[in-house]
Amino acid sequence: MTDKTGDEVAQFMADNPDITHLDTVLIDLCGQPYGKRLPRSQIAKFYETGTPVCAAMSLVDVLGNTADPMGYGFSDGDPDAIVRPVPGRLVRAPWASGLAQALCEPEDAATGKPLWYDPRTVLQHVVSRFTELNLMPVTAVELEFYLISPDRAGDGAPQPAMSPRNGRPEAAGKVLSLDKIDEFAPVIAAIEAACRAQNLPTSTMISEYGPGQFEINLEHCDDPVKACDDAVLLRRCITSVARANGLDATFMSVPFAGQSGSGMHIHASLADEAGNIFDPAHKDSGTELSAKQLKNKKTRDDSETKLSAAIAGLQSIHAEAMAIFAPNLNVYRRYVADNFTPVTTAWGDNNRSVAFRIPSGTASARRIEHRAAGAEANPYLVMAAVLAGMHHGLTNGLDAGEKSTGNAGAEVDEQLPLSLWRALDAIRAAKILPGYFGENYCRIYADVKQAEFEAFMETISRQEYDWYL
Repeated sequence: MTDKTGDEVAQFMADNPDITHLDTVLIDLCGQPYGKRLPRSQIAKFYETGTPVCAAMSLVDVLGNTADPMGYGFSDGDPDAIVRPVPGRLVRAPWASGLAQALCEPEDAATGKPLWYDPRTVLQHVVSRFTELNLMPVTAVELEFYLISPDRAGDGAPQPAMSPRNGRPEAAGKVLSLDKIDEFAPVIAAIEAACRAQNLPTSTMISEYGPGQFEINLEHCDDPVKACDDAVLLRRCITSVARANGLDATFMSVPFAGQSGSGMHIHASLADEAGNIFDPAHKDSGTELSAKQLKNKKTRDDSETKLSAAIAGLQSIHAEAMAIFAPNLNVYRRYVADNFTPVTTAWGDNNRSVAFRIPSGTASARRIEHRAAGAEANPYLVMAAVLAGMHHGLTNGLDAGEKSTGNAGAEVDEQLPLSLWRALDAIRAAKILPGYFGENYCRIYADVKQAEFEAFMETISRQEYDWYL
């Protein structure tokens, strides 16, 4: 324990004498939280020595099961890792009386080094690559989700949330409706209050197309790991507060057939000492990429060249990373033509039909909006893939080609692996991502998701009986 973390826990415990338990929160490969609940009497000791947790928990599937990927889980004797708190992440969990929460990270019990297959560690390694370029990624995460009824239909399907105002099921539509936000004001206010209590930098909230569907944005920050910490804790906050208010919240991409899907959008720019390198007014400060690295400069100005190179890198890794952006069968229901979900690798200005959108706004805030990922994807891995693509494009002087105008999503790009089985094949065959994620991460990720898919397919659906019996 450092003096800083010791001071943090001592001050927190003094300020919060009613706290009875602490949740140690880690995030697995599927982006889901896991950990231990410790009594107050063990909190100080935890901050001194950490606590043991099964190391293979970083590699479990969506149900928390291990398939022994690459021999981690059964073959290696299922050893423990040591879990330690992330500094500055000790907060109250206001949805439960007497509960605190600490975001944590696992380390190898023998060496004290971060686990190479932990998603947070993967992102840290990718971010470190920008140090070589004297660049700093500035990022933000947008999350869409549905508030739904805690009761299910007879077949297990979700049901729309009942309006707190009139007790009737919420109807679809009402995108950007302020009345819809007012309608769910009690739970939304509770979410906002919980975010403030946990120092989560939320900004805009909007109502989306689906019944009970909303989007919450997080503020931009110059630490992509922190941005993803905020995103995973925001998801936990939303689901926990909704449950405490008599509703459920889901980040499942398409909970209702035929309705709007939920996505995770990553906003990213790159800054050096002089500011945003995508800003046309940016003046290089000795940290510029070499002419060799930007060999496709053509007649563009420097900022446009770098923007095009970064987007070209995203285009290059898009197919390889689809299994990360879309980690289960349900997510692929989003990828249909004319649905404001990217089905190509097009890019363009202020255009929601493209995969890589340049939002409108001030020149100093010029950035890329990556629109492909489903809301339930792992934020650390999605961010790592986005930044890997941008780094690859910049350091190899790539060019994204012409911008798209109009509807870029009218037809699906058949070259993209827009099914789970094709996406798993693509990540296994990846050429670019292993250089950023580590030699074996793409393989171990594919092994976990392949085992999950095969287990899913063991169940015979009602529709199979209706169609084929």
